[in-house]
Amino acid sequence: MIDPEHAWRTAFRHPGEWDQTFPPLSMVDLFENSARAHPDAPLLDFLGRKYSYGETMDGANRVACGLKTLGYGPGDRIGLFLPNVPHYVAAYYGILKLGATVVNFSPLYTVDELSGQVADSGTKLLFTLSAAALLPTALAVLEKSHLERLVVGSVAGALPGAKSLFYRLFRGKEVAQRPHDRRILAFSKLIANAGLCETPPIDPEQDLALIQYTGGTTGTPKGAMLTHQNLSANARQVALLDPDMGKVTDRILGVLPFFHVFANTCVLNRTVATGGEIVMLPRFNAKQALAELRRTQPRAMPGVPTMYQAMLDAPGMKPSDFSSLRFCISGGAPLPQQLKENWESITGARVIEGYGLSESSGVVSTNPYQGLNKPGTIGQPIAGTRVRLVDKEDPTRPPPEGEPGEIVVSGPQIMKGYWNRPDADATIFVDGHWLRTGDVGTIDEDGYIRIVDRLKDMIAVGGFKVFPSQIEAVLYANSAVKEALVLGLPDAYHGELPHAYVTLNEGAETTGEELARWLNARIGKHERVAEVVVRDSLPKTMIGKLSRKDLLREIQGGG
Repeated sequence: MIDPEHAWRTAFRHPGEWDQTFPPLSMVDLFENSARAHPDAPLLDFLGRKYSYGETMDGANRVACGLKTLGYGPGDRIGLFLPNVPHYVAAYYGILKLGATVVNFSPLYTVDELSGQVADSGTKLLFTLSAAALLPTALAVLEKSHLERLVVGSVAGALPGAKSLFYRLFRGKEVAQRPHDRRILAFSKLIANAGLCETPPIDPEQDLALIQYTGGTTGTPKGAMLTHQNLSANARQVALLDPDMGKVTDRILGVLPFFHVFANTCVLNRTVATGGEIVMLPRFNAKQALAELRRTQPRAMPGVPTMYQAMLDAPGMKPSDFSSLRFCISGGAPLPQQLKENWESITGARVIEGYGLSESSGVVSTNPYQGLNKPGTIGQPIAGTRVRLVDKEDPTRPPPEGEPGEIVVSGPQIMKGYWNRPDADATIFVDGHWLRTGDVGTIDEDGYIRIVDRLKDMIAVGGFKVFPSQIEAVLYANSAVKEALVLGLPDAYHGELPHAYVTLNEGAETTGEELARWLNARIGKHERVAEVVVRDSLPKTMIGKLSRKDLLREIQGGG
């Protein structure tokens, strides 16, 4: 049997040694160490407005003191319902400095999705923006949940002067008015203090920094509990991957959404750890991303495959737009080989496939920045990370010789467990501290890992996790639907898209097109189905359970 650890010890393709440790470090110290080392250096470039490390640390201190004045403190869960804006960074590190726990929420969530996770996490206060796409949802959740307060920021206030005026004059339809309500506080009011309050000490290995919701190995979202040490270790692990770190200006294009664990580690925390600069975009737009590449000349851009494809397809794209880029880490979904080849030939920048989970703080493995890349693999584990294979049916034993096995992972970035879910913890860990990923793979003689299957039904849509059971539950709320199954099928742009298959109750008169419109109006944008197919029957197991596996076999076989 191959011993991958021997390969990682003798032929580790990333910089440094594979078998190393990362001393305990709080996220507060990680941030403040960089801020104190170079307070005047730029941390954020938000559409041309720059924020230095010193300014951002001052903002974070003011957030911490404002929250403390409101009565919040260590252990409280405080949510971020924000896109990539400067408010996110100040709130994120301010919450952590207070000793409280950040809860990330996707700006794409519906009212039901957001309120469900607010309730599950016990979130008391939510940061959001006065944007029409966000504030009405947050207000609805405030009314139907135990949320105590909203803190509402202004996008225009974070922009350069001329752009701020343009936003107010011409994009007013995108702005939602903040109601007069004692439970709703302007971000500017929250930080109207000197930022000089006392904050508690942090225990990096015990104190929770982040609750990151994930589907885990089932379709039910659960909150991965990530400690300060989990996040700071993964940030340091990722920073070590760059062979030029410390030798060149570290500027990175932040097009991935910070609420996603991939960006949280690979863009935000990793760049703060190195003292680098983030060119921040509020949301991904291929034309805007190309313009920012030309304007700011970053050397790295982590992304998901759909982003890379969209930039190659953008009207007016020129290879020279990418002249500053050197490395692009791709994650969130499998990277098609043709896309990798097209990207590298057109841009001259290497695109590197990696792998991680919310439960691993973001990153487990990646192909090296320089040296041997193996297309279709997720590379070697990053420093300090162990990976092995276990039997798909019995994780307490290795897989049969020569057969794929479930990938299990151990390292300083692995979560503490699931929030309030000891039942899930009992099944997600094996041998005490090895995390079961639900993905099935192989490890070759060079220590490179290849994912060949997955035990879970999760659908990867452009880097977002979509769970069939949740879409099916919405379909069953339609009185015409008798049975429903949702599959993830390949899509050239998104990687995968959900497709729904239903049978109808007797006498029901509707079409697949009508059901698709009805369904897509009730679920998140990233969950929307490509089609709803009405069938006479759906395949079932011998005990009468609907069989997703058999339906997929029929679809793939043309049956």
